[in-house]
Amino acid sequence: MSFQTHPGKAKDSMENQTRLNKLLSESGVCSRRQADRFIDDGKVTVNHQIAVKGMKVGPEDYILVNGKEIIKASEPEILLALYKPKGIVCTASKQEKDNVIDYIGYPHRIYPVGRLDKNSEGLLLLTNNGDLMNQILRSRNDHEKEYIVRVNKPLKKEILNAMESGVPILDTMTKPCKINQHNNFEFSVILTQGLNRQIRRMCEYFEYRVTFLKRVRVVNIRLEDLKKGEYRLIEGNELQKLKEAVMDGK
Repeated sequence: MSFQTHPGKAKDSMENQTRLNKLLSESGVCSRRQADRFIDDGKVTVNHQIAVKGMKVGPEDYILVNGKEIIKASEPEILLALYKPKGIVCTASKQEKDNVIDYIGYPHRIYPVGRLDKNSEGLLLLTNNGDLMNQILRSRNDHEKEYIVRVNKPLKKEILNAMESGVPILDTMTKPCKINQHNNFEFSVILTQGLNRQIRRMCEYFEYRVTFLKRVRVVNIRLEDLKKGEYRLIEGNELQKLKEAVMDGK
């Protein structure tokens, strides 16, 4: 069930109200910080009045952002862990025929949390909680992501040590990471940043080509026994631990 706000109706009771910036974030419109900027710029109205920062709103309030009505689903928070196969693109855009939203076919509106490139596979989170998504993606929080990597020729210890220390790619130096070698061709790596095709570029810098790349963990959420194309709902203690790790209260 969902509700759509309409003008002219009485305000909801105080216990059902929430801060406007929080509502916009949870609706997937923008982050809380961006919501505050929209409010400061006069781009948000509540019941045809210019909104003010810090105000609270309820289900009966009529909210516009840049002239567009905000519709918030009154459904439980959703966070899914999906085993994304190779070939699926981490976008909600219907213009991409291999988009992950059509692939998963979930009955409620959700969005991918970040990206995992088309030629990679493994753990992808999807949610309807925009605030949680923004906190997970916030790079300054150094949230860990773990991958298994295979390359096209034997690995050298000195190369892995150099990779751990930082690699110059995309006009910057990558943050130090943790690497554990499995065999001559495979290693696991824990990153705390998410530059575009970061692992592939790090390997290319040392003249290695990635032949297999699989993400197995994001913060405390693990791929576990999911098979390709399968997903599971994150809830309970697992969800609470994730929120404790990423939510900064802003």
